[in-house]
Amino acid sequence: MTTLTTTAGSPTRSRVTVHPVTFRRLLVSEWIKLRSLRSTWWTLGVGVLLGVGFAAMQSSSVSAVAREYPDPERLGSAYAVAGIPLAMLAFCTFGVLSIAGEYGTGQIRSTLAAAPTRVPALLAKLVVTVAAALVAGVVMAGAGWAAAAPSLADGGMPVDLGNAEEVRILAGTPLFLAAAAGLAFGIGALVRSSAAGITVVLGLMLVVENGLGIIPWEPLQQAAAYLPTSAGARLVTNDAYGSVITSITSDLPPWTGYGVMLAWALGAVAVAVVLLRRRDA
Repeated sequence: MTTLTTTAGSPTRSRVTVHPVTFRRLLVSEWIKLRSLRSTWWTLGVGVLLGVGFAAMQSSSVSAVAREYPDPERLGSAYAVAGIPLAMLAFCTFGVLSIAGEYGTGQIRSTLAAAPTRVPALLAKLVVTVAAALVAGVVMAGAGWAAAAPSLADGGMPVDLGNAEEVRILAGTPLFLAAAAGLAFGIGALVRSSAAGITVVLGLMLVVENGLGIIPWEPLQQAAAYLPTSAGARLVTNDAYGSVITSITSDLPPWTGYGVMLAWALGAVAVAVVLLRRRDA
């Protein structure tokens, strides 16, 4: 009978420590994946640049009018964040790509294999997506304000941080863009296709809602005020001059409107969670 012996000089195998899958580790994993993708930097970077650039141009053009026709109700913050509609295009694209891109490459199978319960992995993706959009939105709002400040001061309407409405508009900009990215994420998780997700999101938030706003039927316009963009836009709307995002007029209070937008986003994610548990990846 032959026996195997281990000599002093023979190599030994190192032990591999397997850590349990926790939500914190899922967050770290998803953040590493998100920041390693070029699409993350491109979409958010383009969104910030578009928002800042349009704010500077809009403020420059309106300052000439403000000098000629001064108006105490004209708020500078509304022009400092006038690039929100353009930035929203990029932020919504980012929200869709952050989840649908994994379905396109098949990476989602590895993700769900590491987290068999599935739902925590999806929620971790949502958290890092919204957090990244929120940070980028803060950068856009701050840079837009800085870029617009010279023109706004020249036009006699500098941003007044002592004005509650101005503070709401500036602070609401990153919150609105983060909610838009969250809603786009939920729709991307539903359709599981980057192209289809982007089409649905932008079609709903920019085309359908604005189209409903021009139909002269009051019951339809009242219902359209509860659609995500129209409701959420109340948070960043100057009441004296209306919204720069949507053509629909809403009487919802700003934070109530934002709550409606969040409900749309959470609803889309909730449906995506249900389908994720019932469908194969």
